Amino acid sequence: MLYVKNLHKSYMTGKKEYPVLKGVSFQIAKGEFVAVMGPSGSGKSTLLNCISCYIPFDKGEITLGGTRLVYLNEAELAKVRNEKLGFVFQDFMLLDGLTVRENILVPRIIQGKVDTEAEAFADKLMNLFGISHISDKYPAEISGGEKQRTAVARSLINDPYIILADEPTGNLDSKSSRTVIESFEHAKEVMNATIFMVTHDSFAASFCDRVILLKDGTVCRQLEKSGSRSAFQDELLTAIKEMSE
Repeated sequence: MLYVKNLHKSYMTGKKEYPVLKGVSFQIAKGEFVAVMGPSGSGKSTLLNCISCYIPFDKGEITLGGTRLVYLNEAELAKVRNEKLGFVFQDFMLLDGLTVRENILVPRIIQGKVDTEAEAFADKLMNLFGISHISDKYPAEISGGEKQRTAVARSLINDPYIILADEPTGNLDSKSSRTVIESFEHAKEVMNATIFMVTHDSFAASFCDRVILLKDGTVCRQLEKSGSRSAFQDELLTAIKEMSE
């Protein structure tokens, strides 16, 4: 589903070049829930921005659903962002003047494809994530957890190749965080959704099938969950501690 091969990205400050990604390679299969973790400055956000087509990369390949992104022009990249990628942000990014239901339908509204099928799918997603009872409420009237579950539903309305989640639990309390991560689990189980999540939260990452650890712009380790969630969290905490030594 997603292939990243030998990815390099640097930034220029004045005449000095600062490499951020230094040959990152990994792949994510259909239906996988994968997290990327690492210390500040390790390249997590840059990696996500490259995959989401928001910034160009210097060298390497990103292949999404069989399409090599490097060969696409701006119009084609915009189409990929709107139709083939789903996004969940730390700050929710809901539109205050729209109801929960309308916010979920925003990607379809942009395409001009709000038909009976889209509306039925929005209703299905609200049922799946337990937010049907707030469908007519506005963002200011709902909790942070409900906002993020709305954002998860919105990310799925186009049935994208992959959901890119940037610190989705960063602004939530522990109870709401668990509810949102369980929403990702439901999407994976019921819809075979593919999810790639940037997080600093070992609790959230412990729900994933696999965690990629970045350090200094390279893949340091990849850990796969083979036992319980709590055992996997302990393994992640140990690996993160070792990585910082």
